[in-house]
Amino acid sequence: MDNKNNKKNKTPAVKKEEYAVILDYLSRGYVKSDMSKFGGKAIAQAIGTEQFTLLELAPKTGVDLDIQDTVYIGKGKRDKIYRVLGKLNFENLTATSRIELEYAIREIVEANEDKFVEFFNTADSLSTRLHSLELIPGIGKKYMWDIIKAREEKPFESFEDITKRLPTLTDPAGMIVNRVKQELDTSIVRRGKRKYYLFTQAPRRPRNSK
Repeated sequence: MDNKNNKKNKTPAVKKEEYAVILDYLSRGYVKSDMSKFGGKAIAQAIGTEQFTLLELAPKTGVDLDIQDTVYIGKGKRDKIYRVLGKLNFENLTATSRIELEYAIREIVEANEDKFVEFFNTADSLSTRLHSLELIPGIGKKYMWDIIKAREEKPFESFEDITKRLPTLTDPAGMIVNRVKQELDTSIVRRGKRKYYLFTQAPRRPRNSK
């Protein structure tokens, strides 16, 4: 394995989300008023398109949102979103959001194919015993070396190219989707391979934590 970057921090740099995909829209707010500080008013659950941040959004008055719509949430003038209320924990996703989550993640991954193909081309070692590629569900050590050998011969150009050259990887995009879902699921114990964050932001530690 290539260990020259072992000491690098593998957590993605924190970036502000500028766009988000709507996972659920509740025109009358949550059924339980204590689920949000913005209780009683329309609210949306969404996922950012840059680092898959789960978010709560308040739409502008008179605006209805459709599930799987992409909305602008950056600092500039917004046409549909009044306010970004904050980050959302996986445990607080509605049933609808949980159903829509995988579709939204795949849409984001496929829309940014070059970015994720580049991951297959450049992923390197996390430690002397663990490679980034091993964290992707369905790859592990079994296919890791096949990917490394293939990309050394010629960088991958697309998801289709990956599958064509490595037929065992039938759905590279789906593999990324599954990893993102694992990283977002805060209900699971983060041990072993699950403690790393490749595509999402790691939760902030409390100030008094060691």
